[in-house]
Amino acid sequence: MTRAFVLHAHPCTESYSAALHGVVTRTLTARGWQVDGCDLYAEGFDPLLSAEERRGYHDIGPNLLPVADYVQRLRAADALILVAPVWNYGFPAILKGFFDRVFLPGVSFRMAGGVTRPALTHMSRLCAVTTYGGSRMKALWAGDPPRRIVTRVLRATTNPARMRYLALYDMNRADDARRTAFLDRVRKEMEVF
Repeated sequence: MTRAFVLHAHPCTESYSAALHGVVTRTLTARGWQVDGCDLYAEGFDPLLSAEERRGYHDIGPNLLPVADYVQRLRAADALILVAPVWNYGFPAILKGFFDRVFLPGVSFRMAGGVTRPALTHMSRLCAVTTYGGSRMKALWAGDPPRRIVTRVLRATTNPARMRYLALYDMNRADDARRTAFLDRVRKEMEVF
């Protein structure tokens, strides 16, 4: 059975992002996947890396204690799926805080002789489902940091056999037909992911 860790980052339960999260989790569950739907806002995840955590960042073992549950959930997954909007050319702060606090030495990477090695290589699949307020051209002009985080950084950390980046651009002007079409695209992608 494939196990997915689905990270959702949006504060409003009635949001389009919440609808995307629902499509992802329902579709994977219907396929027989074990889905751990981690709604960072609903779970009250604290994105702030404390001074104490930063000082102990490289102390593998004790560095995991403040976020042990999230580390365990991440390590148990075969697939990592992010569902979050892009705001101001970046993911919501709570998701960035998740990366800062949970993607630790000994969790997402290992240091060996000064060289960083990926540590989540058991994950065979990586996907991001996102929306941008602006156009694809504006995102490209800004360097599209969210896409780079997923397709370069997270990809190198997980080394997946299958990776998808699904984005609805120009969300601020998307009508019902475009939003419905994207929901359908996400559902179809999850049926074969």
